[in-house]
Amino acid sequence: MTESQRHQILLEMLQQTGFVTVEQVIDRLGISPATARRDINKLGDNGKLKKVRNGAEVISQNRVAWTPMNIHQAQNHEEKVRIAKAASRLVQPGESVVINCGSTAFLLGREICGKDAQIITNYLPLANFLIEQEHDSVVIMGGQYNKSQAITLAPQDGDASLYAGHWMFTSGKGLTAEGLYKTDMLTAMAEQKMLNYVGKLVVLVDSSKVGQRAGMLFSRAEQIDMVITGKEANHEVIEQLKAQGVQVILV
Repeated sequence: MTESQRHQILLEMLQQTGFVTVEQVIDRLGISPATARRDINKLGDNGKLKKVRNGAEVISQNRVAWTPMNIHQAQNHEEKVRIAKAASRLVQPGESVVINCGSTAFLLGREICGKDAQIITNYLPLANFLIEQEHDSVVIMGGQYNKSQAITLAPQDGDASLYAGHWMFTSGKGLTAEGLYKTDMLTAMAEQKMLNYVGKLVVLVDSSKVGQRAGMLFSRAEQIDMVITGKEANHEVIEQLKAQGVQVILV
């Protein structure tokens, strides 16, 4: 695991709990006490966290969620832009794509906006952006609005087949040789209903997520057609995915 990957995970731990101890960092990342303290000190010196005795605290500004107006503040932004650009090149004129929630999803929608493609989404920030930009074909999946995720969730008996697409682009909190993991169960269940009605499933994750397990297993490796991630992704996991027939694009 690279230093940048460790830093990404450490900051995510802070966002979830507000405080971490050195021992928790050691256990989570599988590193030595000296490396854990060095990572905390470096992030503290860069203003990314507040160093405290035997641990670290979140800085209030780290809790500010990205929005379409400050998308550049999303973690690993530059890598996510490269991932979104690579994913957009897969879409051919006249095709329909399902795009789920998250910063990488928004960046992908921004890349496709204005092209000859139908975009199907339940992610309201993306839908609003596409409508404001007068994208020709936007389909918003119906359901009840979920404020925490800014998405609409359809009833359990909703007909997902109404929203079939050539491609489905999704992301998650972790990707291993077993498959893609997501931490929000409601969102994952809503997306799983779509899997039987899309042509190809493409997973978009930044390199810090590769090799991590977090939450529930959303899709097994055999269900994934393609993974697009950064060049620093865990090489062993990448090779294991390729061995299972998953196409991998490194950007």
